[in-house]
Amino acid sequence: MKNTLGKLGVWSFIDNYSATEAAEFAQRVEAWGYSALWLPEAVGRDPFSIIGYLAGQTTKLVFATGIANIYARDPMATNAARKTLGELAPGRFILGLGVSHAPMVSDLRGHDYKKPVTQMRSYLERMESAFYMGPEAEEQAPILIGALRTNMLNLSAKQAQGAHPYFVTAEHTAKARELIGDKALLCPEQAILLETDSEKARFAARQHMGTYLSLPNYRNNLLELGFNNDDFENGGSDRLVDAIVAWGDESTIRARINDHWQAGADHVCIQALRTDGEMAPDTELLELLAPNQQ
Repeated sequence: MKNTLGKLGVWSFIDNYSATEAAEFAQRVEAWGYSALWLPEAVGRDPFSIIGYLAGQTTKLVFATGIANIYARDPMATNAARKTLGELAPGRFILGLGVSHAPMVSDLRGHDYKKPVTQMRSYLERMESAFYMGPEAEEQAPILIGALRTNMLNLSAKQAQGAHPYFVTAEHTAKARELIGDKALLCPEQAILLETDSEKARFAARQHMGTYLSLPNYRNNLLELGFNNDDFENGGSDRLVDAIVAWGDESTIRARINDHWQAGADHVCIQALRTDGEMAPDTELLELLAPNQQ
């Protein structure tokens, strides 16, 4: 899929959409020329179920989990979902897997949160050996790991087909490419916001960033990138906000996306934030940046 996945996709929450609205959104993303739609797993819909539905409502759009939580189901169940969607939508599914975060796993799900790299390695090994009797596609859907730091990035290249870093900078993309090599897929997420007023833009960006800055996996990664604890206060310092969220006019946003490509990204999935703080994506911004509009 490295040679067939397009360069630009969309990352979006769609749990606030009805099924019909979600299908219409996916059809618009496809019509705009984006190559993939990335859907997260948090406390809403089961990502595999909604992807199966949306794949049937579109013709060529690739769907990816960004990411599916390995604590949400055992390796055999995830392996079955991967093979089922790979069969139902050949060449149109990417399995993004991640270890989530201790509060999401221990507090919400009641599981013991274990060492992330060890747990992911074991999970992938058990997926590989899982028993499955259903029909399979000729080519298996690729697995990408929600990797941020060195050990998980290395694992993504050795035991999977690449990485899907989230809440990162173009500098992180360059570091990730150096670690995983040229053959592995690298698909970072980039939050974007069409707002040229710095006060309004940073206010909206901080609304988006607040939850993520409370999670240790993201904070530890940002510390490795050269930020410090002071940058995490009050919703994020200006320099951190500006590094994580690409805000400004169309050309400014396009330049940030290009920074990731220049740093080695195969595919960038953009998360179009809204100035009103609503979870739904800014569809006008997505249409403005649409590959078919260029």
